[in-house]
Amino acid sequence: MQTWEEMKELQPLAGQMLVNSFTKDRISHAYLFHGNRGTGKREMSLLFAKSIFCKFRDGVDPCQKCRDCIRVDSGNHPDLHWIEPDGQSIKKEQILHLQKEFTYTGMESNRKVYIIVDADRMTVNASNRLLKFLEEPSKQTTAMLLTESGQTILNTIRSRCQLLSFQPLSAKRLENKLVEEGVSQSNARLLSALTNNLQEALDMNQDEWFANVRKIVIQLIEVLQNKPNEGLLFINHQWMPHFKERKQLQRGLDVLVLWFQDVINKFLDREDSIVFITEREKLERATMKWSRQSAAQCLSRILEAKRKINQNVHPNLVMEQLTLQLQR
Repeated sequence: MQTWEEMKELQPLAGQMLVNSFTKDRISHAYLFHGNRGTGKREMSLLFAKSIFCKFRDGVDPCQKCRDCIRVDSGNHPDLHWIEPDGQSIKKEQILHLQKEFTYTGMESNRKVYIIVDADRMTVNASNRLLKFLEEPSKQTTAMLLTESGQTILNTIRSRCQLLSFQPLSAKRLENKLVEEGVSQSNARLLSALTNNLQEALDMNQDEWFANVRKIVIQLIEVLQNKPNEGLLFINHQWMPHFKERKQLQRGLDVLVLWFQDVINKFLDREDSIVFITEREKLERATMKWSRQSAAQCLSRILEAKRKINQNVHPNLVMEQLTLQLQR
């Protein structure tokens, strides 16, 4: 994220609150960023740190080119300190080391910033040590605590932080952001229908295994439409070898759900809601195989198959039964 306007498109409320901190010269000594993974917490903490250190700001926006901005990006700014879990947790010794660092004068300014990633993973001793640190705030010190689970942070720590809630990204906003990141429109539409997590969507887009999921789902649909007698053969020789783990199988069924939702959207003329935008002709042909009512029944059967997978029913049996149901 280069500007606060871009950040406010991603997280309008949290972004505006931090902009107001600058414009009103009321930067808090501690913030708690809480929200799901991929909602922009780390990106906003970086932008906020740049705005604090940049000497060439345009309003509240950092220049992104000066020595301070570049070093914040690289993680090498001497007055910005990152704390992340050491193994499974953030330990007391890490907080003690941070406190020691903050007894020194800033290397290049009077400001000091520290960012604690996965703050909910602090040990009890680390949390208590941080609490003592927060109880004696310096006007020149700014803390940002990042967490997916704000409720697990000690209430005494929460009460000393300004709370910023990061909301799940809307499907359309995520789709647009993915396109900006270089993801194709068709993949962006599919990914934004499967997750509201930006980083997860980007990771899936780079995953060779996931790249074949769309293709295999479409192949299954074509088999069911044109060669229904070969459905079970396809499941055992093409589908199951690709979806070897239960988690993978759930993902394949998620994409299959989206296909039948698209069939229903075709009947309802909801073209803007179509996910498989590059397969419109196939969707048109699908409406000749499945009526709106039968497509809705197929959705129910797929969701039931997902429940059975979660209940540890044998995956092959689940998929074979589902295939026979979808053929009718």
